[in-house]
Amino acid sequence: MTYEFDDNDLKKIEKIKAKYPEVMPATLPVLWLAQNKFGHVEPDVQRLVAHTLDLPEAHVHGVATFYTQYYKEKKGKHVLDVCTCLSCQLCGGYDMLNYIEDKLGIKAGETTDDGMFSVEEVECLGACGYAPMLQVTNGKYVNHLTEEKVDKLIETLKEGKDPEYEQIRMPLRKVN
Repeated sequence: MTYEFDDNDLKKIEKIKAKYPEVMPATLPVLWLAQNKFGHVEPDVQRLVAHTLDLPEAHVHGVATFYTQYYKEKKGKHVLDVCTCLSCQLCGGYDMLNYIEDKLGIKAGETTDDGMFSVEEVECLGACGYAPMLQVTNGKYVNHLTEEKVDKLIETLKEGKDPEYEQIRMPLRKVN
């Protein structure tokens, strides 16, 4: 497949570049634009970004492979990033990962045959107080996971809906 930016994309890239005194910092947002357009940043997409920004391919590849939010291969429509770092681990992160794998019939790193879901085991997503948790396609977090929450999430996504925003209220402390 040949990847190309259209005129609209190129205008957006010029606006991104204009925000920085040098072009190198534009790498992150342009990779993000590319991923939103193509669904991933496989090596051919990384090459397109490098050539568009007139940067070394090695630089763009280094950025793309450093950050987990950039998908280096095609993924499902919905990517379920399940945190298994220490806090989530202690609160059942692996139990939730295993439950999702069993429910979808795939293992972490795989995509369902219908292309609807990919499951990833990830390191800390920075929400340790809400463990176990997952992130849906670099977007919404689903906190305090249970099997019931996972079931509802998967059904919601299958119906083409976004998961509901969940407000987490912190208990108020008395200040003396």
